[in-house]
Amino acid sequence: MVREQYTTTTPGTSLERPKNQNVYKIGIYGWRKRCLYLFVLLLLIILVVNFSLTIWILKVMWFSPTGMGHLRVTKEGLRLEGESEFLFPLYAKEIDSREDSSLLLQSTHNVTVNARNSNGEVTGRLNVGPRMVEFHGQQLQINSKDGKPLFTVDEDEVAIGTDKLRVTGPEGALFEHSVETPLVRAEAFKQLRLESPTRSLSMDAPKGINIKAQAGNIEALSQMDIKLQSSDGVLLLDAETVRLPKLPQGTTGGPGWSQGLYEICVCPDGKLYMSVAGVSSTCHEYSHVCQ
Repeated sequence: MVREQYTTTTPGTSLERPKNQNVYKIGIYGWRKRCLYLFVLLLLIILVVNFSLTIWILKVMWFSPTGMGHLRVTKEGLRLEGESEFLFPLYAKEIDSREDSSLLLQSTHNVTVNARNSNGEVTGRLNVGPRMVEFHGQQLQINSKDGKPLFTVDEDEVAIGTDKLRVTGPEGALFEHSVETPLVRAEAFKQLRLESPTRSLSMDAPKGINIKAQAGNIEALSQMDIKLQSSDGVLLLDAETVRLPKLPQGTTGGPGWSQGLYEICVCPDGKLYMSVAGVSSTCHEYSHVCQ
């Protein structure tokens, strides 16, 4: 940059022009100027490349004002369409499927669903593995679409809320402890069998027990004794014929020798009683029992 000086004179005067003074140049010249232009050009190239990559990423990832790709952001939360793969745990308050399709959770090993409290502790866990489905929690409850409990399990009991429990296995159902139910019934044209292979079988009811076979027989088999006992009522056998085919038969002996045998007698009202067996019938000797 050259600085010039000007001197004004009036007519009739003559001044000597001053001699040249020192001239200072201010600016960037030479190789520095070329490096500056090269650096600015490099910045412009980087800016263009970054802008192009940003446009490409936005286009590839399907970014839009409502979301990214199949992921949409709505007022109710996030909506994901199609199949998705999660490489790490997914934390969500609620997961719903579309109205016209089902929700599918799939994994090559297992699917685990955890419920945590405010402290981050696991309070419930559902683990679906290749061989077993495990549930860890205080209570497991399955409800119907109307909200009615169908199946409830906790540490104390298992409650089934359906009107009917159906067991279709060929071996039936095995219970290690007691079972409380108002009705035990077999399927149509199938046999109902209640047995205890190594222990006893007991049926208790406060108002009564009704055993009924509409189109078949009722059999009670035991290796030892079968006892029919009524503490306050009577034992009623209502049938056209009552048979006792395997009663022991005594041999002829002397008078007063009964061989420990008894005779079964029947009262006019159907009441049964026993009398000591003799050579002839002794029912008349104990007929006062019928009074």
